[in-house]
Amino acid sequence: MADELVFYTNPMSRGRIVRWMLEEVGQPYRTELLDFGPAMKTDAFRALNRMGKVPVVVHGDQVVSEVAAICAYLADAFPAAGLAPEPARRGAYYRWLFFAAGPIEAAITDASLGVTVPEERRGMVGYGTLDNVLDALEAALDGRAFIAGDRFSAADVYVGAHVSWGLRFRTIPPRRAFTDYAERLESRPAAVRAREIDDALMPKQPEEAGA
Repeated sequence: MADELVFYTNPMSRGRIVRWMLEEVGQPYRTELLDFGPAMKTDAFRALNRMGKVPVVVHGDQVVSEVAAICAYLADAFPAAGLAPEPARRGAYYRWLFFAAGPIEAAITDASLGVTVPEERRGMVGYGTLDNVLDALEAALDGRAFIAGDRFSAADVYVGAHVSWGLRFRTIPPRRAFTDYAERLESRPAAVRAREIDDALMPKQPEEAGA
């Protein structure tokens, strides 16, 4: 597709995941940086995402928000990158994309906020317990290089980012399956490029600004 690809982001947001995905895709894209606060609440930006938050990708007349959705969209929009399995073999791919967007993120967020779900009400939350989630993810990664098959996919970008962040901020325990997976993915050239781009865009500390 010849339509321009525009990426709205902030280097301190989940846009870092989308940056990695864009670098894996390998297509030209234009970055629009938005500061947190008023810049994300303008009428112009809220016309793209009523939530008033990044990341958002605009591709021609398609507007996509929500990181898992963006990853899936980009894999489909640019099939030559090989970032999605064949449609008939996408069961695990979809499962783990949405497992990360749902149970993993919800369980980790609740645990980080000190939210404890009473045992008798665990059936009301989609994840049950954090241990349930981590055990399921560990079983899926045990003995595998990638989460959804025998090759890297957009699901690895999204799941891998959650695992890497969780290990860094200690919201995910350093089980061998997790540390091996994160190390393997973080060394990918596209992941390295994405980190370098976003790190260079981070706000400078006062001493750096005056250097």
